[in-house]
Amino acid sequence: MTTTATATRRITELHAAHGETLLRYLVRLTHGERHTAEDLLQDTLLRAWQHADTLPTGEDSERRWLFTVARHRYIDTVRSRRIRPTETPVLDMDWMPGSDDTGDLAIAGHAIRQAFKKLGNSQRDVLTLLHLEGRDVQEVAERLRIPVGTVKSRAHYAMRALRRGMESTD
Repeated sequence: MTTTATATRRITELHAAHGETLLRYLVRLTHGERHTAEDLLQDTLLRAWQHADTLPTGEDSERRWLFTVARHRYIDTVRSRRIRPTETPVLDMDWMPGSDDTGDLAIAGHAIRQAFKKLGNSQRDVLTLLHLEGRDVQEVAERLRIPVGTVKSRAHYAMRALRRGMESTD
């Protein structure tokens, strides 16, 4: 059984030996999404740390193992993106008030503002940049210096919280 200190030392050595090459590979796989590539690299090294006692020895074997795990993590990420919606609209676009519905519009606006105030700062920032400023997910990630996946996750949970907040004011 490998101790935590031994496993950590081994992962540090793996990162020093293969990290740069593995990151370049992942950046190519993710079509230039550096944040996603960095997340995948961290996840790959975490897997290596978790399996430190069964890792292959020898530079070529280590490299093959790391690249295989990285490729599998990338495939899992792509699959999860297909399943999970990237963005959800704030409002039900099937219902839009007409010109004679100004009272309904005012009530809906008030409900949105109240629900928006209840969000955490990080969720508010993401929604503001995505929906009010019209920036794409990659721009928001770069501006907030967080991974693309984090932007999508925050947007997803913020939208869900907004919906719940608006339902509670009905």
